[in-house]
Amino acid sequence: MTTEQTAPVKAAEAAEADDPAAAGLASALVRLTQMLQHVLAEAGRGHGLTPQQVQLLCALSSGPVGMSELSRWLRLGKSGLTGLVDRVERRGLLARTPDADDGRACRIALTPAGEELAGRAHAEVTARIAGMAAGLAAGERAALTDAVTRILDAAPCRTPSPEAWPDQA
Repeated sequence: MTTEQTAPVKAAEAAEADDPAAAGLASALVRLTQMLQHVLAEAGRGHGLTPQQVQLLCALSSGPVGMSELSRWLRLGKSGLTGLVDRVERRGLLARTPDADDGRACRIALTPAGEELAGRAHAEVTARIAGMAAGLAAGERAALTDAVTRILDAAPCRTPSPEAWPDQA
């Protein structure tokens, strides 16, 4: 490993030694991220979708979005996002539309089939997560929602707001 590659590891080790609670939180969030990727994979599997394709469809549920915004939301580079959009577009689930404000750009929108599948996939993800949180009291779920929302709001890269996801809860 180069010095650049080991610096984050050394910083994490120092943080763990200085603040075990921060290290525990980081570990729990990493495990949660892995579990949520598994939930997305399971929800998409029955529809022939990858976890990223499920995320893309759900992110587009609130309406057309530009490629730059999608890139930030999904944390994908231009070529990775273009490939993802191409694959989902070939399935007839989304379409590129001209951007009214920038003739060089396009916006990505769900087709009617994409809207229907996004709704079903979101409902499956929501049901699986609700099942995982079933052991929490209502106050604990509210506190967890608040804490995670504050963490996400403090992140340099914003993800789609809850309003961008279909209301299926």
